[in-house]
Amino acid sequence: VSPGSCWPLQGPQGQVVIRLPARVHLTAVSVQHVYKEVSCSADVTSAPRDIAVFVSLCWALPGVDADGEETLLVTFTYEVEKEAIQTFPLKTAPFPRAFSYVKLLVKSNWGNPWYTCIYHVQVHGKRAKTESLESKQR
Repeated sequence: VSPGSCWPLQGPQGQVVIRLPARVHLTAVSVQHVYKEVSCSADVTSAPRDIAVFVSLCWALPGVDADGEETLLVTFTYEVEKEAIQTFPLKTAPFPRAFSYVKLLVKSNWGNPWYTCIYHVQVHGKRAKTESLESKQR
């Protein structure tokens, strides 16, 4: 992770929707920001603070999946004084339903009014089993 090479979100709030390569039963979410010591400005106020993670099968319409629902999985606070990579397990893990999309909603940052930086997001889980064509034809 290089300081300044992040997903910049305008202002102290914002969201990122990530399409997963397959449907996944999620178990945890990790978020990374740079340490204050390696920051270009020795400042980490652009780090996300309060975060909510939502999932969906398909965001064809903003915030609504094909079943007409968006599911809140977890809310957490990223602590800038702790490790750069922080993992937040789901209370129900693995989540019983598999999803294709994850939305990271940053509700606040650590004080930067102009932008919020997200350096790395990792979704943990188990790939959903897909039914083979052969078994569907039987």
